[in-house]
Amino acid sequence: MKIENIIRRVLREEQEEEKLLKIPSLKFFNNDWNILQKFLESQGNPRYSIGGYLNLSFSDIKSLGNLVRVEGYLDLESCQNLESLENLEYVGGYLDLRGCKNLQSLGNLERVGGWLDLIYTDIETLGKLEYVGKSLNIQSCQNLESLGNLKYVGGNLYLRDTPLSKKYTREEIRNMVEVVGKIFINK
Repeated sequence: MKIENIIRRVLREEQEEEKLLKIPSLKFFNNDWNILQKFLESQGNPRYSIGGYLNLSFSDIKSLGNLVRVEGYLDLESCQNLESLENLEYVGGYLDLRGCKNLQSLGNLERVGGWLDLIYTDIETLGKLEYVGKSLNIQSCQNLESLGNLKYVGGNLYLRDTPLSKKYTREEIRNMVEVVGKIFINK
């Protein structure tokens, strides 16, 4: 690749990062997701990040829209209507997706700084996910056939009652993914 093309790509990426609207916390919107969405709509629905934690557990949201980053934890437990994480790329703390029955993919998500819990979801793919800083729980994910792009799990990897636990040994999994902790499979 020519140096000019590299420079153009880096500058384009920096410009995209600059276009990211940074919201310090949902508290600025009375902890009301719908008020935040109305504000974002009035701004042309830009890509945005949330500086703190975001607790939307047991809500009826279908999508995270143009949310790209959450610096703290993101709790989406039992969001029965959640279909997509859309543009989400990074979560700094834990990400709880337990019981999100309509969620089939992690989409653009690449990195979770804390633990990631996907137990009892119908997830089919881990999408672009490469890094989980602590434990990854994908127990009872009956539709998950592959670890995809996953390269690192900083804690334990829970695979019981998945097609993966029947397909691979612990050693084969460790050859695919660096797992710091234990690997729990059916065998």
